[in-house]
Amino acid sequence: MLAISIALYILLTLLIGYWASRRIKTSLDFTLAGRKLSYWFVGVTIFATWFGPELVMGMPALFAKDGIQGIITDQFGTLLCLVLVARFYTKKMYRMNIVTINDFFRNRYSPGIETFTSIVNLVVYTSWIAAQFLALALIFNSLFGLTIFWGIVLGAAIVVVYTYLGGMWAVSYTDLIQSIFIIIGLSLLLVDMLKKSGPLTEMVAAKPKDFLDFLPKPNLLSWIDYMAMWLTFGIGVIASQEIYQRALSAKSEKHAVRGVYLSGILLFVVGVVPILLGLIGGHLHPELLEINEGQNLIPEIVRLYSSEPMKILFFGALISAILSTSSGAMLAPATIIGENIIKPRMKNITDKQLLYYTRFAVIMVAILAAIMAMSSSNIHELVIMSSVFIMICLFAPFTFGLFWKKASIFGAWMSLISGAVSFLICTYLETTIEPFMIATSISVICVVLFSYLKPDNSWEVFLKG
Repeated sequence: MLAISIALYILLTLLIGYWASRRIKTSLDFTLAGRKLSYWFVGVTIFATWFGPELVMGMPALFAKDGIQGIITDQFGTLLCLVLVARFYTKKMYRMNIVTINDFFRNRYSPGIETFTSIVNLVVYTSWIAAQFLALALIFNSLFGLTIFWGIVLGAAIVVVYTYLGGMWAVSYTDLIQSIFIIIGLSLLLVDMLKKSGPLTEMVAAKPKDFLDFLPKPNLLSWIDYMAMWLTFGIGVIASQEIYQRALSAKSEKHAVRGVYLSGILLFVVGVVPILLGLIGGHLHPELLEINEGQNLIPEIVRLYSSEPMKILFFGALISAILSTSSGAMLAPATIIGENIIKPRMKNITDKQLLYYTRFAVIMVAILAAIMAMSSSNIHELVIMSSVFIMICLFAPFTFGLFWKKASIFGAWMSLISGAVSFLICTYLETTIEPFMIATSISVICVVLFSYLKPDNSWEVFLKG
């Protein structure tokens, strides 16, 4: 019954993709839903894209083991990022009438930087999509007995079909349905598990005294690590294509800003549910925290304690979270390939050809992500790795280019290169301070220093359009 219900749900998702494909007439329809989304759709699609398996299968185990300190990155850092984007970045980006964040790098700096940042984004999103495929494979292994290899292949095929057919329209409608599944499924599961586990206060009382400590221990290294946890997502994913792709799909600037704010609220509030489920699961079966790094904690608790209808709701919600994150993440690099890799190199390309190449890019990205998923076993690490590369390479030239008129092309190049190189060096040396913290600091210093050393008129050119 469970497997049949999940199969029917997946079939429904594919049918929505086919239905949405009828609205695709131009490349703009495919990439930005024709810029017709209300703030509800914008908020829900960002929520659904970011509420991935790491929040249901990674974060709960971290909370059960490490308390509040284990969820700073995912729970609080994500909220910080979306508030900052809504308050300071969204209006500026929407007014540019662009499609990708790499369009900004081209207009503000140069085509060379557009190409370089596009390649960085492709690497980043391949890692993130790989995390989603791996999560789907784990679920399919649990439900259908598929091996991880065939689970990855099946998961990739499902996401490719409806993303290829319907683009942003398919992603938006499926995200809406999947978000409803996520919220209802996880909420009902929490109520059900609370009836079987006892008061949460007793579970917290059994934990170490510092379990709910929001601040770190009073020493320098602890505070540096604490700041790293906040900044990994807090500023690490500010320069993410998937945020702006949805904000730029809004019908107006006001809808774009409200949508980003809404997504932050949804992620924070709904994110509390799997955290509490992790606490309950770790209390009932602490041995599960040591198996596969606790990633199967909640699925196993559901299998052991829940009724068949509750299992259907939970696994439907979980698969919804993974599918929505996968499709949104896959559309971002496919759009970058079409708009920033292919289009500038084919001067006479028609819109119909651009749409074809962008759709084909969906398939290529999926293949690369599937290969990466087969070589990794940790969902949370893949997600963190993707945000780190956005932070060390893109954050500084993006932010300074948007807000500081003296940022120069040479400064941007040095920021991009120094961030990547210093991260690799620090990782090799195994520095006490997190390598990405050092690399991001160097990237910021370089964009300022080298912009002063070699100024240009790129800001004036940017303003003239």
